[in-house]
Amino acid sequence: MGLFDNAVPGGNITKPLMIALGALLVGKMLSGRSAEAPEQSPAPAPTAPVSTETTSADGGLAGGLGGLLDKLRNAGHGNAADSWVGTGQNQPINANDLGAAIGPQIIREIAQRTGLDEQELLKQLSTALPGIVDRLTPNGQVPQQHQVATAFNS
Repeated sequence: MGLFDNAVPGGNITKPLMIALGALLVGKMLSGRSAEAPEQSPAPAPTAPVSTETTSADGGLAGGLGGLLDKLRNAGHGNAADSWVGTGQNQPINANDLGAAIGPQIIREIAQRTGLDEQELLKQLSTALPGIVDRLTPNGQVPQQHQVATAFNS
């Protein structure tokens, strides 16, 4: 996976986790199949408003990397989020804290896209995000959205 090699403890990023990270950070920019999957699958009527309310046209369900970091800061996890961007040690984040910061609608939508149980999704995301964000911000700077999309597509 290039940039993301060894970003996750154990070094293994599964396909569902990459779909989840892509949906969270790059949305429609990830790949044609991932972006179209929710529209092709028969989803219950309540999920349609979730998609239109939460999906940013160019930044994924969390509004891109910057949007995700803002959500974490606003939920009181700024120290952890800033440690991932900075050049020092990455602080962990609890799966439940991550879920509360991202929001239940977004977690539900990502779980549907990946086929993962919501709790398993949060467990994997809380393990992967510190390393992934660290790799996406090698100089302590949040990259432009198109750079994040390029990293996921490579």
